[in-house]
Amino acid sequence: MDQKINQLYEAGKVNEAIHALIGKIDQAPKQTDNYLQLATYLLDQGSAEQAQELLTKAQGLVDDPQDLTYDLAVCDYALGNFDQALARLAQIPDDDLTMYQKALVYLKLGQSSKALAYALSIKQTDDRVRELIGDIWLALGDLQAAKASYLQIPAAQRTSKLNFLLGLTCFSSDREKAESFFAKSKAQDAKYYQKAKDQYESLLKLLSQQKGQDRQGEPK
Repeated sequence: MDQKINQLYEAGKVNEAIHALIGKIDQAPKQTDNYLQLATYLLDQGSAEQAQELLTKAQGLVDDPQDLTYDLAVCDYALGNFDQALARLAQIPDDDLTMYQKALVYLKLGQSSKALAYALSIKQTDDRVRELIGDIWLALGDLQAAKASYLQIPAAQRTSKLNFLLGLTCFSSDREKAESFFAKSKAQDAKYYQKAKDQYESLLKLLSQQKGQDRQGEPK
C-alpha cells in the first residue's frame, strides 16, 4: 500500500487519493497493489460495482491474477452475489481473511452453523471477528453466547449497532441494563437505532412475553 496516498485518503481527501492511484496504475499497469488499494477505497465509498470492474479489468493485466481473487470475492459479497463469492474463495487457501469472508457469506445465506465453524477457526481474533461471532450466535438464537462475544469488545469501541445488540441480548434477563445499552445506541446513531428497533420488534415482543411483561418495557 502506498502510505502517502493512504494518508490523503485518511485525511478525507478521497478524490485526490483515488486520482493519485489511477495515475500510478496508468504508469505501471501490471502492479497489483495499486489496483487492490484503489478497490479498497472504492468499496469503502460504497462503489462495489466500480471496484469489481476495476479488478476484473486488472485480471488481464497483472502478472498473477490470482492475487485479485480475494478482493473480487469481497466485491461479490458487497453486491449480494454470495454464491459467486464462495466460488472465488474456494480458489484460495483458508487463511484468517478467507475464513472471515466465508463466515460473512454463509451468515448472509442463512447457513449460520457453517458460518460459525469458519469464524471460530480464525486464529487471530480482533474486535471485527468478535462482532461477527456475536452476530452468528445471535442468528443461531443463542443470546447468552452472543452477549459474551460482544462484551469482549471494549466499551469505547462499541458502535451503535453493538450497543443495541447488547441491549437485545440482555433484554429478558436484565431490563435496566438493556435499557442502558439501548440509550447508548440511540445517542450514537438515532437513525440506526430506530431501524434496528423495527427490525427486532418481534423478538423484543417475544422476550417480553417470556418474562410476562407487556410492551411498556420495550425501549422507547
